[in-house]
Amino acid sequence: MSSSIDLSAEYLDSGVAEVLDQLDQELIGLNPVKTRIKEIAALLLVDKARKALELSSTKPVLHMSFTGKPGTGKTTVAKKISQILYKLGYLRKGHVVTVTRDDLVGQYVGHTAPKTKEMIKRAQGGVLFIDEAYYLYKPGNERDYGSEAIEILLQDMEDLRDGCVVIFAGYKDLMETFYHSNPGLYSRVAHHIDFPDYTNKELMEIAKILLSHQNYCFSKEASPVFEEYIERRKKLPFFANARSIRNALDRVRLRQANRLFSRKDQLITREELITIEPADISASRVFDGEIEGRKFKEK
Repeated sequence: MSSSIDLSAEYLDSGVAEVLDQLDQELIGLNPVKTRIKEIAALLLVDKARKALELSSTKPVLHMSFTGKPGTGKTTVAKKISQILYKLGYLRKGHVVTVTRDDLVGQYVGHTAPKTKEMIKRAQGGVLFIDEAYYLYKPGNERDYGSEAIEILLQDMEDLRDGCVVIFAGYKDLMETFYHSNPGLYSRVAHHIDFPDYTNKELMEIAKILLSHQNYCFSKEASPVFEEYIERRKKLPFFANARSIRNALDRVRLRQANRLFSRKDQLITREELITIEPADISASRVFDGEIEGRKFKEK
């Protein structure tokens, strides 16, 4: 039996490098998150090498907690994590099942257990991603069955061999309250990863990438207008980072289409079809202190 193993070769053969490269390409910023994912991948590669050389050790706990505001890439990272765990042999399938409270908690006695177990069954061999997990715990409500769902999840999290990896996700402060709801919950989660908000510069870069994927671009004059849009939108409620930027661009494209269609001259060049102009952005109600699609006005 060999007494050594080439970690670099194992890394390349596993396909993990490809997944990590995709993570870098698909997500702007989030350097602390990316670093942590790479560290987890390194831990599992070393654990796999130790097994190959018959070095006994405790099985790594893989359950995770993703905290951060909406639109910071938590779902995307969960998918990459599942691919890494699959390629390293820690998951049999590597798929992701995304659920919320409504998928797990029933409305009457005896309803919660089958619902929760069904979701766990669907996630077998993959990742069970529980979004807004803090809604499972509702203190002061004796008729709420969220605690039952938590207990069932805890039982399943004990055994990883034929189970699934659970990732709890949600706002950081609310998730801290959630973990205090059950003494054994926090200890079952090995990796707590916080997703920071994107900076204005990162959001602008995200916007340009999203546009380029659909064969659009900002004109020279439009770029500073969208930068101002980002600045104003971040100050209004319900801002969801990259998700809000994607929604804003959908409306920008709508205005561009209407601007082109309303022209008397219907002969449109390719350049005009792909270019976003300042007027397509400045018509947003955000410049009046309002949130598009919501009945809110900044006071």
